Amino acid sequence: MNKILVIILFSLVSLTWGTTWIAMKIATETIPPFFATGMRFLVASPILIILAYFTKTPLLFPYGQRWFQLIISIFYFSIPFTLMLYGGMYVSSSVASIIFSSMPVAVLTVSFLYLKKKLFLTQKIGMFISLITLLTVLLIELESQCFFQWKGILALLFALFSHAFIYSECQKKCLNVSVITFNALPSLLSGILLSTTSWFIESPHINTFSNRSILAIFYLGDFSGIFGILSYFYLQQKVSAFYASTVFLIFPVIAGFLENYIYKNAILLCEIWFIFPLIIGILLTLIPVNYLKKIRNKITRLSCLLF
Repeated sequence: MNKILVIILFSLVSLTWGTTWIAMKIATETIPPFFATGMRFLVASPILIILAYFTKTPLLFPYGQRWFQLIISIFYFSIPFTLMLYGGMYVSSSVASIIFSSMPVAVLTVSFLYLKKKLFLTQKIGMFISLITLLTVLLIELESQCFFQWKGILALLFALFSHAFIYSECQKKCLNVSVITFNALPSLLSGILLSTTSWFIESPHINTFSNRSILAIFYLGDFSGIFGILSYFYLQQKVSAFYASTVFLIFPVIAGFLENYIYKNAILLCEIWFIFPLIIGILLTLIPVNYLKKIRNKITRLSCLLF
């Protein structure tokens, strides 16, 4: 029964995250990115607040860390998610998903540079392979498409490392709050902030919004945003972080197939080949630290016996 539940959770996360990128592209067909992101969070926040009420989960962070809740609202929700939609307007869904499949590598890079975290040799090799491969894929994409794509790529990279930085800050502060607490109020604050900002910057005209763009917003807010995050959280409780993180290798494939089906945008053959070293690099960064320590200790003992 537990294995079936793990398979269901893994499949649900892969599908929701894989379809997120195509839903973002559909949403921004007729809705400007600031307003689309704001509406996405305003749609999600009431359900999260209701879940918090019925599960007796606090909405506020622990005393002394509540200022960080505001920072999360801006630098984890408002800015990055808006940049994701903005970047999706210029970059294909498959490339956007490939960029975000590098999240484990981005977190490891930020932890190494910012937190001065010690890395094993295999992690350093994996980080190097992943970053070089990602850079190569992005350069190929720029060369094969219109050059204005650099705007979308920069937006997505900023969103990626903004998420990685906040995640590293959470590790640094030993922040241990419920996934509902982490998302509920920041979603509401971000929704209000972005929707208000949109009226002054984008001047959205609701009568121009298409039905499928509106449906995409509800999908992003209620299904992808809530059930995708909660499913990943519970998946992490059922399996190790290594196996849970392998979902980052699956959802770009789903995004690529969907984009090819809906928009007839075929992935370049060379990009497909570069996905393999990217996967290898990500897997090397995901190898559990405890496992690497055991290998290091075995090698140390073996070298003492030999010499």
